[in-house]
Amino acid sequence: MTPLYYAISAVLVAWHWMLTTLGLDPDGGGTWVLAIIGLTLTVRALLIPLFVKQIKSSRNMQLIQPKVKELQKKYGHDRERLAQETMKLYKDSGTNPFASCLPILIQMPIFLALFRLLDHHAAQGDGIAFLTKDMAESFGNAKLFGTIPITATFLKSDGLLSVQILAAVLVVAMTATTFTTQRQLMSKNMPADALSGPYAQQQKLLLYVLPVVFAVGGIAFPIGVLFYWTTSNLWTMGQQFYVIRNNPAPGTAAATAKAERDRAKAAKHGKPVETVVEPVVEDVKRPPTRQQPKKQSKAQRKQSPGQRPAPKPKPEGGTDE
Repeated sequence: MTPLYYAISAVLVAWHWMLTTLGLDPDGGGTWVLAIIGLTLTVRALLIPLFVKQIKSSRNMQLIQPKVKELQKKYGHDRERLAQETMKLYKDSGTNPFASCLPILIQMPIFLALFRLLDHHAAQGDGIAFLTKDMAESFGNAKLFGTIPITATFLKSDGLLSVQILAAVLVVAMTATTFTTQRQLMSKNMPADALSGPYAQQQKLLLYVLPVVFAVGGIAFPIGVLFYWTTSNLWTMGQQFYVIRNNPAPGTAAATAKAERDRAKAAKHGKPVETVVEPVVEDVKRPPTRQQPKKQSKAQRKQSPGQRPAPKPKPEGGTDE
């Protein structure tokens, strides 16, 4: 964790110094909370390239679901062959099924490092990395609204009702933003074919499991850490809303809404509206195919002389040759 302590403390101290330069109280709880929010924004800005990969991978996973279903029908009896063909499909389509987990996996060590920084070093006034002993004491003693320590938790509130109320509000906000982000992805940016496969089942599981995990664990998180995770969720929700609105996956509700907005915008500015005309497939009746007679043996032909071809008429004056 030592490299993470240096990285996190450097960003945190830099934001604290900048806020103090602007005239905020260096020992105030609001200053340290804003520094934590600044740390969150810095981390999320650095993770934008990974978020782009996550969006692309998630979109590809949605679009190839019909092909995945076909493979399951074809090789459902052979799990090894099914796994090989599925991985080949992922490779050919440029899809990484694990890319959607990268942002949260990278954030977890940062989250744990910040948790230790608040719960241990700041609470005990023990400096580490770029967070000196004096700054650690200031961090550990900082209070919001003059009464709520940012190192306190819902379970360790020292009998302060204000701590429990603020912690409960932040836990609910963290849980609600997690649920809303997942719900937004499923309801707006997933085609109908992707809502019934194994990928959809995984998304539905995350939709309900992740908020419960955060709600249960959130009561043990310090106030400062709750601010970090809630801010991170708000960033994710806004970033995802922007991507879904402006670059939705084909065949989704978001794509239909974007097409309607584009048509309305074009009509407002007097531009010709491009409409996509679906090809009409006419029901053309084909002439019935001539049924070929069944092959019969020589014995069958003798038994059914009616099916034998009629003899050709003899020419006048001809012979029996």
